[in-house]
Amino acid sequence: MSCSSRGWARSYQDFCLCRCQLRQVWLTLQWLFLVGSIAATTLFGCDARRDAAKGKKASAIQLLDAGTFTSSPGEVDERPIAFLYLPDGGDVAIGSECTAPSSRSAEVAPNVAGRHCPSEMVDVAGAFCIDRYEAHLFDQVSGEVFSPHYPPDPGRAKNIFSHWEKQRAGSDIALGRSMSLPELPAFQRAGNLEPVAASKAHALPSGYLDANTAQQACERAGKRLCTATEWVTACRGQQNRQFPYGAQYVPGACNVFREAHPAAILHGNASEGHLDPRLNLVEADGGPLLRRTGTTPRCKSEWGTDAIYDMVGNLDEWVDDADGAFHGGFFSRSTRLGCDARVTTHPRQYSDYSLGARCCK
Repeated sequence: MSCSSRGWARSYQDFCLCRCQLRQVWLTLQWLFLVGSIAATTLFGCDARRDAAKGKKASAIQLLDAGTFTSSPGEVDERPIAFLYLPDGGDVAIGSECTAPSSRSAEVAPNVAGRHCPSEMVDVAGAFCIDRYEAHLFDQVSGEVFSPHYPPDPGRAKNIFSHWEKQRAGSDIALGRSMSLPELPAFQRAGNLEPVAASKAHALPSGYLDANTAQQACERAGKRLCTATEWVTACRGQQNRQFPYGAQYVPGACNVFREAHPAAILHGNASEGHLDPRLNLVEADGGPLLRRTGTTPRCKSEWGTDAIYDMVGNLDEWVDDADGAFHGGFFSRSTRLGCDARVTTHPRQYSDYSLGARCCK
């Protein structure tokens, strides 16, 4: 019996049945509308958040272009540094809502025959190679090692040195006045330099890197920046754990979430002066805030009998991302996300004391 074949009012029973059928159709339509609304909210909510993040990056890029890295002698405009500072760390957990699935830990091929990696790199399940330690830079032409306390661009390095020599004299903080700037090598003041990324133990890793410089330094070494998937996979180790050392956060196991912030110590404000070349020389109760590579022995991501060091903490590390992204946290970042920590708020042109790199192949 149906509404179409029997009509609306042949009998009272038919009428009731038709009414029940129509009610079921109406309830079904309401349910479908509700499900569609939830899906749309989730989809467009993520899109809106991504668009908002892109808007922040666009604003940041405009600020950078407006004079952050001015070439005027002795002038460094630090306003964008404060604008881009993230008091909460800015971390986005890998695999959380609105995070691209490609950022999750990769499914890597089993290491059947092994992969021939250079001696300074670690074989990750036969799928790719990654530097054992964070990068420090040397010049391809002269072989000289860059100071890790300045960007490798000569013009910027000279401007930053001049700017902070003047700022130091007028600091309201005693340590800010008394602490000398690290030496800027003569070769690093010259032009036509070609930074190359190197990886070795007990080196002070190079900070003040933007993503483009990091990418070029890796390429000159015959390598490349790691993809986000490669980076997270390598960090989580062969046992696929959130932290290099295990499944739970352990304070002090990696050089992250330290007891102090270098800008707060030198400038009295953690959000200021992020191009000060002294920041990675600051010490706290636990010793130097930035440590030499491989000197936090528990912070190692194990692959077979080999291991990768300091993927969580020490310096944030740029990955190959068109919009700009770095992973792992630096020594003073307030994060307990371990290998899943990812920051996407800064554009590729951005650099400060906390940003370094690691190469893949």
